[in-house]
Formats: sequence, structure tokens, C-alpha cells
Amino acid sequence: MRISFNYTQKQVASNIGITERNYQRYEANDQRPSFDILISLADFYNVSLDYLVGRTKNPEINK
Repeated sequence: MRISFNYTQKQVASNIGITERNYQRYEANDQRPSFDILISLADFYNVSLDYLVGRTKNPEINK
């Protein structure tokens, strides 16, 4: 998603309140993000958590 939105790793990391290095670890599958980080990422991209983790193809947030 980051690339399709044309964001750098640093931009995403800064917006969700983590270091760029930690974000790089998530993308490289060296570390798994916590639930709180997943929620921050879903909020940042304005998509549902299920979409973010690949459980649905529908990015819409159910309200």
C-alpha cells in the first residue's frame, strides 16, 4: 500500500509514531507489528483492519 500511495518508509513511520527502522523491519518481515501499530496503519491509510491484514478485498471501514 505504501508504494501505491507514493509514500516513503520514513513518511509512514513518522505518521504512525514509530522509527523508520522499525517500519523497515515490518516490511522485511523481520518483525511483526503490534495490534496498536496495525490500527495506526489502518487509520493512516483509511482502510479497515481486515483489509490491511488481507482478510478481505474490501478496503471500506464498517461503521
